[in-house]
Amino acid sequence: MTHAPAVPSRKATSTELVAASLKRRRRKQRRLQWIGAGAISLAFLMLFILVASLVSTGWQAFNQTHVTLEVYIDPEEVPAKRLPRGGFDDVLAASLGRVLPGVDMSDRKTARSVERILSNGAQFELRDRVVADPSLIGQTITMTVPVSDPFDQLNKGLIKRSTPEVNRRVKDTEIAWFDILAEQGAISKPFNWGLFTNADSRFPELAGLKGALVGSFWALLTCFLISFPLGIGSAIYLEEFAPKNKLSDFIEVNINNLAAVPSVVFGLLALSVFIGWFGLPRSAPFVGGLTLALMTMPTIIIATRAALKAVPPSIREAALGLGASRQQVVFQHVLPLAMPGILTGTIIGLAQALGETAPLLLIGMNAFITSAASSPFDSSTALPTQIFIWADSPERGFVSRTSAAILVLLGFLVMMNAIAIYFRQKFERKW
Repeated sequence: MTHAPAVPSRKATSTELVAASLKRRRRKQRRLQWIGAGAISLAFLMLFILVASLVSTGWQAFNQTHVTLEVYIDPEEVPAKRLPRGGFDDVLAASLGRVLPGVDMSDRKTARSVERILSNGAQFELRDRVVADPSLIGQTITMTVPVSDPFDQLNKGLIKRSTPEVNRRVKDTEIAWFDILAEQGAISKPFNWGLFTNADSRFPELAGLKGALVGSFWALLTCFLISFPLGIGSAIYLEEFAPKNKLSDFIEVNINNLAAVPSVVFGLLALSVFIGWFGLPRSAPFVGGLTLALMTMPTIIIATRAALKAVPPSIREAALGLGASRQQVVFQHVLPLAMPGILTGTIIGLAQALGETAPLLLIGMNAFITSAASSPFDSSTALPTQIFIWADSPERGFVSRTSAAILVLLGFLVMMNAIAIYFRQKFERKW
């Protein structure tokens, strides 16, 4: 049996080796690109799911169901001599009962069921109008007031009519009354301005973010007024004037470490020092601002030092060569050129402070406050702590308001980051 002669193997040329190597490199590069694109797509998908879930839950809170009534202010129920006291709730219930056919308002149980349609705040709105103008007693006025939370949810479809009556917060007769009001055109669902103009309340239909917005404003203002000058001053000294020795290296390392300290630690520090030792008022935005300033200052220092380092040394050398002092070089040449980066870092630090919850909880800014703070030393809540309070509430109506408050907070954070991007692009210098 004969065998074919063996063909000698041909040694690959250098050109072929390079071509094969290039193919492998291109495959790895395409693989890396696909992995990167997949990671970005996954991140955007998670972000979309988060925002979509918040919008789907929270958009209902931006509308509020109201009912329009012709209210006769009965002098027997609201005598002028007893103001501001009076049976304002009975006046509203009687006015509502007159437009519901077949309803016996003399029956106390029926009257209470009819009264449940209206929000508890309706009587106080009527009281304020009558106290402001007592001549309204004995007259008929038109009022548009919010309905209670169960009927608001019924109108928004959050309470299903198909649910058995025993498992519903609204009875069949009450649904029939509400439908009569809707057929009469008395029911409306305008934009819920009360979400921004009302403070917190134990009634979901009356709860708003005004107290939290004002509290966050005072806290951020205090944080900015303290952290901005101290942070920039510290960064300028460390970067431009401090001698390079072990002490300055120790300070720099600890500033970097402070930027990574959990926020709850700053809350414990504020609780023991600001409230325990200094005796500052609990739940005050001023204390919250001091706490947030401690958290924000390391971020501002690091951002400011990075912005100062980004200024070319030739700027300093040219100014010194023309006879400028070290102080003039820093404040008249280096600092103005570094200001865009400084402002960007400051705004990002304030945006981070706006979303902090743990330190504010520890200093008591999660109290139930029904009015907005008039000064930084009054008790108040903040946007993150208000979200925490509503999320912990058992009332079904606070679910949508929690998501709406998160959307408002995210809106402020996006706006602050957009301002930071604007400053960076507008004033950034290319070297």
